[in-house]
Amino acid sequence: MKLNYGDQEFIMHSSGCLYWPSREALLIADVHFGKVDHFRKNGSALPSRVGLENFKKLNIVLKEFDPKALIFLGDLFHSTQNKDWERFKNWVEHQTVDMTLIVGNHDIIPHYQFEDIGFKVVKELFVDAIFLTHHPEEKPNFYNICGHLHPGYRLVGMGRQHLKLSCFYKRKYQLILPAFGAFTGLFLIEPEEEEKVYVLSEDVVHSVN
Repeated sequence: MKLNYGDQEFIMHSSGCLYWPSREALLIADVHFGKVDHFRKNGSALPSRVGLENFKKLNIVLKEFDPKALIFLGDLFHSTQNKDWERFKNWVEHQTVDMTLIVGNHDIIPHYQFEDIGFKVVKELFVDAIFLTHHPEEKPNFYNICGHLHPGYRLVGMGRQHLKLSCFYKRKYQLILPAFGAFTGLFLIEPEEEEKVYVLSEDVVHSVN
C-alpha cells in the first residue's frame, strides 16, 4: 500500500518493511536477531528455526524491491553475540546493498563490529524533511520515521472474536513501523481520531479507521 508522508511517497509492505522509492531505500525496524537463541540459552523451549525466519523475510523483501540502501531503525540484535551473529555476518557478506544501523536500546554489540562488516552506524539520520530514529521523537519541521514500540492493533468482530495484528501507526508528524522480527511481541495501540492504522495480514496491508 502506498503512503504519502510529508512530501514523500512510501510503500508499506506486509512484511513490515517500508520502501522509499525516491531514495531506493528499504527501512526495517526491530528485527531482534538473536532473541530466539537468547531465550533458548536461558531455558525457553523455542524451536531454533524461528530465528531463521528473519533471514528468509529479509531475502524476500530485498529481492522484491532491489534497493540501493537498507536502513535498520534500531534493535537489529536483541542482546550480546550468539549463534545468530555468525549467521548474520555470513548473510551480510553475500549482500551488495549499502547498510546503515540507527542504534536502538538493544544494540549493545560494539558499534565497530558492525562497521567492520561494512555497516554505517549512526544515532539518527536526516534526509531532507524526514528524520529517522529508533525511538519515537519529535523535531519541529521534520517528519519522524521510527520503530521501538512494536505497534499492534486489536480487531474485534461482531461475535466478540478478536485478532491482534502488527501495524504501521501514523501520527501527524510520526510514522512508527511494525517490528520486522518473527519473535518480538506487540504493544497494542489506541489511535486518536486523526491518527491512522495500517494492519498487516499474510500478504496485504489494510487501512483501519
